[in-house]
Amino acid sequence: MTRAAPPAPLDLLDDLLGRARGGGADAADAVLFTSVDLSVARRLGQPEGIERAEAREVGLRVFRGRRQAIASSTDLSTQALESLVERVLGMAAVVPEDPHCGLVDEALLARDWPDLDLADAVEPTPETLVQRAAALEDAARAVAGVTNSEGAEASWSRSEIALATSSGFAGAYAGTRHGVGVSVLAGDGTAMERDYDFASTRFAADLPDLETLGRGAGARAVARLGPRKAPSGRVPVIFDPRIAGGLLRHFAGAISGPAVARGTSFLKDALETPVFAPGVAVIDDPRRARGLRSKPFDGEGVATSARSLIVDGVLATWLLDRRSAHQLGLVTTGHAARGTATPPSPTPTNLHIAAGAATPEALMADIAGGLYVTELIGMGINPVTGDYSRGATGFWIENGVRVHPVSELTIAGNLKDMFKALTPADDLQFRYGIDAPTLRVDGMTVAGR
Repeated sequence: MTRAAPPAPLDLLDDLLGRARGGGADAADAVLFTSVDLSVARRLGQPEGIERAEAREVGLRVFRGRRQAIASSTDLSTQALESLVERVLGMAAVVPEDPHCGLVDEALLARDWPDLDLADAVEPTPETLVQRAAALEDAARAVAGVTNSEGAEASWSRSEIALATSSGFAGAYAGTRHGVGVSVLAGDGTAMERDYDFASTRFAADLPDLETLGRGAGARAVARLGPRKAPSGRVPVIFDPRIAGGLLRHFAGAISGPAVARGTSFLKDALETPVFAPGVAVIDDPRRARGLRSKPFDGEGVATSARSLIVDGVLATWLLDRRSAHQLGLVTTGHAARGTATPPSPTPTNLHIAAGAATPEALMADIAGGLYVTELIGMGINPVTGDYSRGATGFWIENGVRVHPVSELTIAGNLKDMFKALTPADDLQFRYGIDAPTLRVDGMTVAGR
């Protein structure tokens, strides 16, 4: 017997919405995630494993008056979907009312969108992934001083997102990712140091040269050998691009609509006021071609668009979904993201700080004594006050030059002060989805020896 092909994603969602409305829902939306993941691991020249996973999961959200409920299922059979509808309708009948829930206005829904070039047509074979991991680890281990390896990995994934609402939106898009990463150790005994590098791109053709990436990871590990204690004091701190994006993540959390509406953000009163130094710009662009976090519409079907969040140092907007916008008396900014079992919430997409005018070397040139940070440890961030305290490792700067590695230290400050004392360099690259160039923050407290 030939098994019938599963319904197309939007057909399945349309049927699910029809069942929900027929069962008594005033409104509903549904999302379907389909994914395929393939990865291989290699360590010390030997394969360590290969994994492949395929998944389909549907989520249904229904509204009864001002009550909403959401549930999900990985079983897409007719019987399971009927049960899903019954279950979520029953939940919506008993949950407390939420005066801010609901679907977005129809006028805000995306009606058409460009092809953002997010899906590579070619699926790599396991042998291709093995070759990538081998090239990466071999190059890292060939660096003089590298003595061991934690392994290398190469991966590929494809995902498809389909969304439909009872207010008339229906859309789907697919995306792929190719990833590579390696971690190695240098030195011997108790004097060993570890470092790593990785890359993730939508298309295989956009991956960096693997031997160069591997050598870079090995060189970083060797450069960390023989760390010293850093002197304590208030000094300029330079954030390497690899970890500088973390400051942007804290900023995005502080301007997230739910945090602002609850009053639990240190920037809750900062709209249309200076937050960064003059000249600094922060942009969120969900429609960057081949962007790692690009999407043509958000998790509520709203058309996405590029937005300047910081203009000449001034905070221009919050990050909003429909619910948080309603709480604040505003309109969604198209930043809703969602899973199958959780309601939408605002999330940044391709977020970055615009490049500055100075090279990283020029940014450090006048530093008589300071810190260049390459790795941060712990999550000592208070989102209500902005207090910031993280363990760190990196290099000590003397007279504008990195002179020796340092470790076992803490850097501290307050994000409100740090943002206003921040200067970006000119070396911005779009590598991580949330990106920043080399950043200098003056006046931070370093606790070392």
